[in-house]
Amino acid sequence: MKKQAILEKTFTNLAKLPKWRLREVSDYVEFLIQKNENKELQEELQEYAGKSETFSFLEEEEDLYNDEDLIEKY
Repeated sequence: MKKQAILEKTFTNLAKLPKWRLREVSDYVEFLIQKNENKELQEELQEYAGKSETFSFLEEEEDLYNDEDLIEKY
């Protein structure tokens, strides 16, 4: 079903609801919009954090020493 058809069906159904139910639907739609915006914001933050050097200390480093450098082995 295309977006326009879904919108038309939704508007038709909304017209049948009492005012107090419309408020509930409106609140729910606002919740969904906010949830979607938060998801997009979170994805952007993850992308920026991935490009950042802030957590570069967590990356693997080259080993400075190996077993041959040990004087005593335990």
